[in-house]
Amino acid sequence: MTDGFRESTQSWREVLLDLKRRGLKQVPKLAIGDGALGFWTALREVFATTREQRCWVHKTMNVLNAMPKSLQARAKGHLHDIWQAETKAEANDAFDFFVATYGVKWDKAVAKLVKDRDALLTFYDYPAEHWKHIRSSNPIESTFATVRHRTKRTKGCLSRKTGLAMAFKLMMSAQKKWRKLDGRNRLPEIIQGVEFRDGLRHVQAAA
Repeated sequence: MTDGFRESTQSWREVLLDLKRRGLKQVPKLAIGDGALGFWTALREVFATTREQRCWVHKTMNVLNAMPKSLQARAKGHLHDIWQAETKAEANDAFDFFVATYGVKWDKAVAKLVKDRDALLTFYDYPAEHWKHIRSSNPIESTFATVRHRTKRTKGCLSRKTGLAMAFKLMMSAQKKWRKLDGRNRLPEIIQGVEFRDGLRHVQAAA
């Protein structure tokens, strides 16, 4: 664990390079996060083959914030129709519907969605058991919520060293309550490069 400067590319680059230095030999198969440009730029430099999944929770908030409040509940339902679809084809249909419905009047909101279209639907290429874990960054956000709460309360009272030590202890304590990943038996298949389509293992027909 280390500190950084406002999630800059350099800060994230140092984190990722440190992972390699400490023995990470397997290139990560998937990275999940919000639209922070620093992270994605650094990831593409250090782990060029890692696939990207944008967080649906952050994306939904960003899109709705660019729309009038009177329209947000309806638009939110249509956004949910995208990531709750059973297949990528159905998700793309729901995506097109959202663009057609709101694109004329609320083009800035729709542009926020369209620019990350492929990265928002990456999760369909992984086991269905994993979808609820990987289509948002909520699992890690909930852990950091406790850290943010404590560090905000003690802002200005800690040195860099003691601040990092406190954050480390808080996360070590939080991990005791973490639940296991659903479908963890699928992880070896992911590592081996097994192909999944719409959450199911894809078996190519014999020639």
